[in-house]
Amino acid sequence: MLSRLVPAPMVRWFARPYVAGDSLDKALDVAARLWRDHGALTTLDVLGEEVKEKARVDANVKLYASVIDALGRDPRFAEVAARPSVSLKPSAFTVGGHEEARAPIAQLAAHAHDRGVALTVDMEDRRWTDFTIDLAVGLFERGNDVGTVLQTRLNRTEKDLARIPPGMRLRLVIGIYPEPAEVATTDKWAMKERMVSFARRLLERKVFVEFGTHDRPTVERFVREVAPLDPDRCELQMLLGVPRMDLLARVRKGALGPALPVRLYVPFADGWDDATAYLRRRMAESPSVTWLVLRNLFSRGR
Repeated sequence: MLSRLVPAPMVRWFARPYVAGDSLDKALDVAARLWRDHGALTTLDVLGEEVKEKARVDANVKLYASVIDALGRDPRFAEVAARPSVSLKPSAFTVGGHEEARAPIAQLAAHAHDRGVALTVDMEDRRWTDFTIDLAVGLFERGNDVGTVLQTRLNRTEKDLARIPPGMRLRLVIGIYPEPAEVATTDKWAMKERMVSFARRLLERKVFVEFGTHDRPTVERFVREVAPLDPDRCELQMLLGVPRMDLLARVRKGALGPALPVRLYVPFADGWDDATAYLRRRMAESPSVTWLVLRNLFSRGR
């Protein structure tokens, strides 16, 4: 893979606009600045997945608990409406089967509930789909502010929509994981069409839709055609460093349709080893993301 040949210092340089840094304090500062300067909400994610050592699982639980504690006490986020949410990946909490991740994530969900912090259980590749939906829905139905993610590239997602109960948060994305043709479409147009169609169905069922895409035409379709159905139950989400802030401002101020909250996905690491590994995986898994980042880097230099 080409991504493995890129030296780590270059990967880190490449990632600077897209990772909040190598500490919780840096991530909190980025989140506070985005809210202060742009009115943008955030969700914090600790980089690291597919854990191989039990010690790393234990460290991830402690680190996420410290993230939740920090968000609950930081005076910059005293207003709950401005407080970042937290996102986590199940594979960061097990070295074996999926079920081993259930208890630590449930523990963190309860901790987040006590601190007034919303939690999202991120979706990984197709091997995790059933477990992730079952876990997140169960936590939500027990009174926790827990959401999850569905990916429109997977053919099964149309049926999975019905598994998300009214009132729950659902981040709807194309998905970054490459999947075999027998379970997923490779047609980007179809993925985007599914996003708009599925968002409409979810809103009609009173699910809170977190619409996650950087594609401007798809954003505009969602804001103009779908969000008016229930603007209080949706928001736009993008990755840190990728979006044009003018587009986010237009969505937030209602220039394209109803005014919607906007939220940026803000990843950080407690060390650059995890961050570098994560970025190499993303570069390998989705060359389109690499080209999008390169395009943004060159456009900034003009």
